[in-house]
Amino acid sequence: MPRPPSLRTWYARHGRHDLAWRATRDRWFVLMSEVMLHQTQVPRVAAVWPEFSARFPAPAAMAAAGPAEVIRAWGRLGYPRRARHLHDTAVILARDGWPDDLRTLPGVGRYTAAAVLAQADDVDVPAVDVNIRRVAQRVSGRLLTDTEAEAATVTIGAPLRGRDRLLALMDVGAMVCRPREPDCPQCPLRQRCATTGVLAGEVRVRQARFEGSFRQRRGQVMARLREGPVPVGELDAEALAALEADGLARVSRGRARLP
Repeated sequence: MPRPPSLRTWYARHGRHDLAWRATRDRWFVLMSEVMLHQTQVPRVAAVWPEFSARFPAPAAMAAAGPAEVIRAWGRLGYPRRARHLHDTAVILARDGWPDDLRTLPGVGRYTAAAVLAQADDVDVPAVDVNIRRVAQRVSGRLLTDTEAEAATVTIGAPLRGRDRLLALMDVGAMVCRPREPDCPQCPLRQRCATTGVLAGEVRVRQARFEGSFRQRRGQVMARLREGPVPVGELDAEALAALEADGLARVSRGRARLP
């Protein structure tokens, strides 16, 4: 078998450079893309990205639009709490600017904060999402803590740094080092990989069944609310209460609507 290309060469040839949100270094758009991509497949985000990003080109535009408009524009991307967090973040950014610690923003955790810094500012900080963790663990041959996985990506991704290291390892995980059927012969890391396949003891997180679930019930109520105010009596009371608690709906004078 011929020697695999370096990670740098593989990424240059096969990386997903055509994704619209990768054409920008704007912090707001990078953050928006990361929030949208969390728990959502790339093709679904790509389908709504042009309209959504044009509608909210800056935090001030989203803050001024209000949460209902953001949730409505979010459509059926799923997990609409992300849309609410994004709007709440926009309000903070429009009012106060970017904080020193991005993790203080609503819904922004360890990975997202690092991913924004790496992609927008090219800060040489490791960021580990589910795809990158899988790559790091398989190459290392063992399960890793968050800190260990971050350190491993720096070694595995060298000499790439910052943005390129993050996106290259992300693409390897998404396109080659897949959860169930890794394409090891095509992997640029195969000669350094301790497992060359699925890691023993690897935890595979499966999304709970949607059909008949409480998530589906919430989604059905959200679909009605996106069309306009609805009499409370016509809606699933338990699902509506959960949406109201999450700041995704409000009830007034017997009618429910987006916040």
